[in-house]
Amino acid sequence: MSLTLMITMLLAFAFSISIAVAIGGSAMLGIALFDPDKLVLAPKEMFTAIDKFPLAAVPFFILAGNLMENGGISRRLVEFAKSLVGGVQGGLPMTCVLTCMIFAAVSGSSVATTFAIGAILIPALIKHGYPREYAAALQATSAELGVIIPPSIPMILFGVSAEVSIGELFIAGIGPGLLIGGVLMLFVHLYCRWKGWGLQDGDGRLGVAAATLQAGWALLMPVIILGGIYGGIFTPTEASVVAVFYALIVGLLIHRELSLKDLIPVFRKSVISSAVIMFIIANAGLFAYLVTRAGIPEALGTWLTEVLQSPMWFLLGVNAALFVIGMFIETSAAIIVLAPILVPVAVHFGVDPVHFGMIMVVNLALGMITPPFGVNLFAACTVARISLDRIVKYLLPFVLVVIGCLMLITYLPPISLALRDLVYAPTAVVAPQPAPAIGPQ
Repeated sequence: MSLTLMITMLLAFAFSISIAVAIGGSAMLGIALFDPDKLVLAPKEMFTAIDKFPLAAVPFFILAGNLMENGGISRRLVEFAKSLVGGVQGGLPMTCVLTCMIFAAVSGSSVATTFAIGAILIPALIKHGYPREYAAALQATSAELGVIIPPSIPMILFGVSAEVSIGELFIAGIGPGLLIGGVLMLFVHLYCRWKGWGLQDGDGRLGVAAATLQAGWALLMPVIILGGIYGGIFTPTEASVVAVFYALIVGLLIHRELSLKDLIPVFRKSVISSAVIMFIIANAGLFAYLVTRAGIPEALGTWLTEVLQSPMWFLLGVNAALFVIGMFIETSAAIIVLAPILVPVAVHFGVDPVHFGMIMVVNLALGMITPPFGVNLFAACTVARISLDRIVKYLLPFVLVVIGCLMLITYLPPISLALRDLVYAPTAVVAPQPAPAIGPQ
C-alpha cells in the first residue's frame, strides 16, 4: 500500500492535480485496492483531522487579516514603518520588510500578508524606480514572515500534529522572525546602495510622531493579541477571535474605512481561503493515518537513526529534504503529514520538539517563495501583474539569505528557545541513545 500511495501522489503532482486532491485521491485509491471494506473509515479520519479546537484559529486569523487589509490598518502600518526606516537609501524596501513583520504579528498567514501589504507597497516601489520584478520578489519574501512571527497558522498545525504546546511555539517564533526580518532589512539596504536605488525613498514620509499617532490603533492590535496569549488571558484560538472583533471595531467605528456592505466580500474571501486550507488538512489527515498504519514512520525513523548518526547530520539531512519537499507540497499539508513522523526521531537525537518545530516552519516557509508551487510568488505576481519566470533572477539572493538564517536557527537553538525558556519551563527532551549491541555480550 505504501508504494501505491507514494506513486499515485507523485503522478498526481506531475499532472498538476491540486495538492489536496492528490493526497486524498492517493489515500482513497490505496484503501480501495488493498482493503475496500475500510473505505468507510475515510470520512471518519478526514473529519477527525479537522475536529481539533486549535484549528478554529485558522479561519479567524485569515478573516482578521482580510479585515485589516480593507479597514485601513495595513496602510497605516506602512506609513508607520516608512517613518522609521524610510529616510535611508533603500528605505522603501526596508519598509516592506518591517511592515510585514508588524502585520505578521496579527495575521498568521503569509498569503494574507502578501495581498494586504503588497497592494500598497509594490506600486509604491515601482513608482520610486525599483524594477517591478524586484518589488514582487521582495514582497513575496518579506511576507514569508507572516508564518514565522507569531501567531502563525503553520505553527498551530505543527502543534496539533506533533502534540507540542502552541503557546511555546508562538513565543519561540519571535527570535527566528526577528533574525530573518533584521537580516533581510540589512541585505536590502546594502543591495540598494550597491545598485544605486532608492535615493528618493524618503520623499513624502510622515514624521515618526505623526505616523505613530495615526497608526496607534493598528499598533495596539499585536500588543493585545500577543500580550493576551503570553499573559494567560486567552488561548491562541481565542486570540484569533479577539483579533477579528478588534479589526472590525477599528475598521467600522474608528477608521471608518470599512462599511457594512464591504463585509460580505471580505467574509466570502475568508471562507474560500479557510475552506481550501481545511480541505487540505482533511485529506492530509487521511493520508497520514494510512502512512502511520503502514508503519512508514517507524521505518523512516529507524533508517534515519542508522544512516545519520549524529544530531548535526540529522538536522542537515532533514533541512535538505524539507527544502525539496517544500518546493512541491503546500506547507500545511507537509507539516500535517511529516511532523508526526519526524518529531519522534528528532526527540531521539535530543532535539527539543519546539526547536524542531521552528526548523520545520522556517524551512517549509521557504517553499512559499520557491518555484514551482510557491504560493507567495503567485500572490506577489498577481499584485505586480507579471509572470512568475520574470522574478526568478531577483528572487535567488533572497532565498540564499533566508537559507543562511535557517542554518543559524538550526544550529543555534537559543535563537528559538532562549525566550521560550524565560517564559515556560524548558521541555524535557530525550538524550541521544546508543544503538543496542548485537550478538553475545
